[in-house]
Amino acid sequence: MKTLFLQAPSYDGFDGGAGSRYQAKREIRSFWYPTWLAQPAAMVPGSRVLDAPADGLSVADTLRIADDYDLVIVHTSTPSFPSDAMFAQELKKRRPATLIGMVGAKVAVDPHSSLTATGAIDFVCREEFDYTCQEIAEGRPFSEILGLSYRAQDGSIEHNAARPMIENMDELPFVAPVYKRDLKIKNYFIGYLNYPYVSIYTGRGCKSRCTFCLWPQTVGGHRYRTRSVASVLEEVTWIRDNLPEVKEIMFDDDTFTDDLPRVEEIARGLGKLGVTWSCNAKANVPYDTLKVMKDNGLRLLLVGYESGDDQILVNIKKGLRTDFARRFNADCHKLGIKIHGTFILGLPGETQDTIRKTIDYAKEINPHTIQVSLAAPYPGTTLYRQAVENGWPEENKVINLVSKEGVQLAAIGYPHLSREDIYHQLEAFYREFYFRPSKIWEIVREMLTSWEMMQRRLREGVEFFRFLRAHEA
Repeated sequence: MKTLFLQAPSYDGFDGGAGSRYQAKREIRSFWYPTWLAQPAAMVPGSRVLDAPADGLSVADTLRIADDYDLVIVHTSTPSFPSDAMFAQELKKRRPATLIGMVGAKVAVDPHSSLTATGAIDFVCREEFDYTCQEIAEGRPFSEILGLSYRAQDGSIEHNAARPMIENMDELPFVAPVYKRDLKIKNYFIGYLNYPYVSIYTGRGCKSRCTFCLWPQTVGGHRYRTRSVASVLEEVTWIRDNLPEVKEIMFDDDTFTDDLPRVEEIARGLGKLGVTWSCNAKANVPYDTLKVMKDNGLRLLLVGYESGDDQILVNIKKGLRTDFARRFNADCHKLGIKIHGTFILGLPGETQDTIRKTIDYAKEINPHTIQVSLAAPYPGTTLYRQAVENGWPEENKVINLVSKEGVQLAAIGYPHLSREDIYHQLEAFYREFYFRPSKIWEIVREMLTSWEMMQRRLREGVEFFRFLRAHEA
């Protein structure tokens, strides 16, 4: 079938793409690559990936494009599902013969309710859905496709057996050629990465058991299944040779540093290729490995610190203590590795005192940039189960992760710490961290390195101040 892999229109600037870990409008307009759509698209000849939010396409524009396809597979998330379902309804009205399905963590953990939400959705894919999408596009009978939940001809909802995890990750084709073919590289921007950038996965799954983290608990699992070093270096070589405008490659594995010998081997290969790169890391990488990474092109690590309180880190099963993170951070500063640190407010055990502790901790370790999120109990995660069991959401049990404008909300609160208090502490966190004289001077010095950086930081600053004002309101 002629197949469209679609990220449907949503809120203006809403990064709900098939690659975003927190689906919301960010402080600075940002877009991750829709890798989870590009991967099956690479396996379906003649298909197309359309990222409507990144392209700035309206619902009407997107419907006109979708009219030309027999099969439309939409990536959805818990925050975007209502609008994605409405888009499916509009498409089905225009072209009833179009087969419409959905993929993503939301439908993977709640396939039945997703299908009963609207008759416009013909199927949803559970587990890892790459081969499921491929078999649907080939026209195989739904009853024979593993990992598929669908609406039968009599209207009943059927759930096929689960699809096994992919063990040989080298079987999957590269996603970078799909990026070049279907996407506008200039549309993808992350404030802490060199622009333009490209992100790819070198493996799936994460050994850590963080209670809040979406992908390992819903799609990827807790075994880190990796591509061979040769496969990774071959795709990076393709990017270098075919996307010469790209200034940085981001390895978006949940925790790229889960396998240290492999990281060092990949790093040495990247050094020979002469590329600049970044990756997700846990704050426990030893100095010797960090040095190998830095000596071979590593520029930045994205690190989830989450909290400055050790008991909260125990509560969320982070598997890390702040003293280890402090030592790791000192090693990175010594080696000249930049860090984008992420923190979360409102996790189990949070109090006004622990928030104060986390803000002070962030200022002490001083990552180059930070992202502060609000605890988001996504369905399928341990945090979601805890929230429901303990009555942390609103009294009616409805968990709203974003506002009607797409801004992240404080979805859970506690008797001693309200949702409103948690929500507004985010503003205080950002102001205290960025409005220090030392941090302001650090940013100014960076701006003075080039006119391009000057323009970029000024634009980001305007967006950031707008975000703070809107958030306070």
